[in-house]
Amino acid sequence: MTVSTLARTLFVNGEFEPAASGDTLPVIDPATGSTIGAISAGGAHDVDRAVRGATAAFEGEWGRLGAADRGRLLARFSATIAQHAERLAQIESLDTGKPISQARADLAATVRYFEYYAGGADKLHGDTIPYLPGFAVQVLRVPVGVTGHIIPWNYPTQMFARSLAPSLAVGNATVIKPSEDASQSIVELAKLASEAGFPAGAINVVTGLGETAGDALARHPGVDVLGFTGSPEVGTLVQAAAAQHHARCILELGGKSAQIVFADADLDAAVPAIVRAIVQNGGQTCSAGSRVLIEASAFERVTERLAAAFALLRVGLPSTDPDVGPLINGAQFARVRGYVDRAKRDAVAVLARSARPDDLPAGGFYVEPMLFGPVHERHELACEEVFGPVLSALGFADERDAIRLANATQYGLVAGVWTENGSRQTRVSRALRVGQVFINCYGAGGGIELPFGGFRKSGHGRGKGFAAMHEFSTLQTITQKFA
Repeated sequence: MTVSTLARTLFVNGEFEPAASGDTLPVIDPATGSTIGAISAGGAHDVDRAVRGATAAFEGEWGRLGAADRGRLLARFSATIAQHAERLAQIESLDTGKPISQARADLAATVRYFEYYAGGADKLHGDTIPYLPGFAVQVLRVPVGVTGHIIPWNYPTQMFARSLAPSLAVGNATVIKPSEDASQSIVELAKLASEAGFPAGAINVVTGLGETAGDALARHPGVDVLGFTGSPEVGTLVQAAAAQHHARCILELGGKSAQIVFADADLDAAVPAIVRAIVQNGGQTCSAGSRVLIEASAFERVTERLAAAFALLRVGLPSTDPDVGPLINGAQFARVRGYVDRAKRDAVAVLARSARPDDLPAGGFYVEPMLFGPVHERHELACEEVFGPVLSALGFADERDAIRLANATQYGLVAGVWTENGSRQTRVSRALRVGQVFINCYGAGGGIELPFGGFRKSGHGRGKGFAAMHEFSTLQTITQKFA
């Protein structure tokens, strides 16, 4: 892709155009640190045009489309994405630095999201309420109007699909603001949506900075529901901005997820899953299993197995399909290295460290996977979201202590429980203050059908599954007197 094509990255009311200001932002290759293109730097004026276009679509052709027809259009879009999946995966890998096999898996999930919600579009049923004699009461689940979506850089295509597909299935019109660090695949998806037949204004894309385009979208009075995925700090700002016009927010704000390993765990199954859960996408995953809590009697045995697995991990260029590619940008690289350097300064032992090849590009943002332990429960490595391939090992005395430690952060997104004891599986799972619990596994192939969201600082609202369609709709009660 060339700079000239990338600079026309606003998709507003069915047309590609540059930002009204003419400003652009550079596209940086995380693998080399070099500039490979530019995207439009959209601002408040561009967001306003996008929201107006979405409003017109909702009040016009798109809003009049029946549920079954919306489902057919989503299915057509899913098939169109599948036809272009390899090209999109290559763009995603280049833009984010993730290994190509992980980018391909992301595209498979993207296809599945639209396929799943295509099937759900005509199944969002209402209800009736027995009421007073002579009255008929219907409770309908209806679209809210215009939904705004501010998505992160770690899984651009997946987050595009996860955010937009349920909203579109319900019948809303949408405006999406992708991360300035990863917009290229979103622009390509907008082109494919147009090819699939979405009417002008149903899907709008405004690229640009979070503090300009993102802030304008959060503040826009024409947005009825706002979805945001990112840091808790930015989530607070987004929610405060949306509150000015009383827009409902769906926030997914990160995690510090625990993998709880009891002495009777099947380590042949547990160790590979624990490693994958921290190195996938370079650890830049909100649900990354960044803490491993190990029963004291098995601590040495488990950490030795983990260390052996870490030693086999490959760090490299995304195109070579390593286990771990570069982090997204220089700021994220500096942030993760800061956590590592402070942990070493605090004399936290490095139990394992993957090798870093000498021939990696000097300007790339590479951090090799590391295992620290034992980590004190109040150390920042045990409490804060590093968002890199850094795993903290903590010991626990018994089941009660494991639950206490797992719940001891401000987050509450995901947890893994590894034990062969069936009663313990149930007891521990139900005691954890998290949105998802996996027993003797971690993650579930994208989990498109599984409601996803967190407690406390991990945000509120639920994405994925049928729950997401409820989040992007509202109830309307119609009372009819017929006697």
